[in-house]
Amino acid sequence: MKPNDLRTLGRSGLLVSPVALGTMTFGTPRWGSPDEVSEQVFRAYVEAGGNFIDTADVYAKGRSEELVGGYIADAKLRDDLVLATKYTFNPNPSRPLLGGNSRKNMHRALEGSLQRLRTDYVDVYWMHAWDQVTPIEEVLDSMGDLIRAGKIRYFGLSDVPAWYATRMATLAEARGVPGPIALQMEYSLTSREIEAEYVRAAQVCGMGITPWSPLAAGFLAGKYTRGADGNAQQGGGRLDLNLPSFQKFTERNWQVLDRVRAIAADAELDLPKLALAWVYAQPGVISTILGAKTVEQLQCNLAALDVQLSPQQMDALNQASAPEPTSMDRFFSPAGKKMIFAGAEVKSWR
Repeated sequence: MKPNDLRTLGRSGLLVSPVALGTMTFGTPRWGSPDEVSEQVFRAYVEAGGNFIDTADVYAKGRSEELVGGYIADAKLRDDLVLATKYTFNPNPSRPLLGGNSRKNMHRALEGSLQRLRTDYVDVYWMHAWDQVTPIEEVLDSMGDLIRAGKIRYFGLSDVPAWYATRMATLAEARGVPGPIALQMEYSLTSREIEAEYVRAAQVCGMGITPWSPLAAGFLAGKYTRGADGNAQQGGGRLDLNLPSFQKFTERNWQVLDRVRAIAADAELDLPKLALAWVYAQPGVISTILGAKTVEQLQCNLAALDVQLSPQQMDALNQASAPEPTSMDRFFSPAGKKMIFAGAEVKSWR
């Protein structure tokens, strides 16, 4: 990664590096990094030319934000980094008003994040997830208020339905107000669901895609193997916790892993480098969020930026990890277009 290797985040003037440093591992020594190692990872990322830091108010119950804020302040790098954090999830299950995407909770959460991050603004404020309650208009208006107040510079959407992101972007354009510039969704060789709707929606609506968990929480790094009893062996990562949001040990995923492992062997590439190189090369992907427990792990993952997969290798990976087709795929495929136009080859202007 080179210091001048920058790209705009969606339809904006905000310049970010091709890899963002995910800091969910900061402040979580059980499956993350001790504080001194987290600082080493942060410094190694910045020294490698990275400028995009991603955290959240609920990571390690706020400890991640505290560490990130301290590292940035100590290094006097605030103006040189794009700092992003998130809100939505409840830090206290016994207090319902501390969760959700309401204007009330947005302001409460941001004030806490600013204090922990030791700054008076964040560059990108993410709505962490769709809460299924708050009107889109309320979120859009509230984000605009924060931009005008100078407390955030831009905002993005994470873990939302495609229709939700499209609706908000369209409303913002129609009203002539700031809209979401980025979309943060899970994306990897084992999680390709966003290709059905999100990628095209993001491109049309001016949102850059920033994938999270590109190695499927370590599954695609080869950390986990299947034992003789069919169960996964402990791998020292998040999947050991057996959290509902990180369930990767399915028969389909094991099959994908076996196929990808074989392709990596043929290409003489480490498994994680191959899996990351595939994500980096996908349409619409602007900056991929990478977490790392150690400096060595970070450097290995950054090295994947230099891997150029051949068309044959990309085709092999696409086929090995192809998601299950839906009943609508026949209409949205090249074959469907041919059917509509009586077999003619029709090219659009794009």
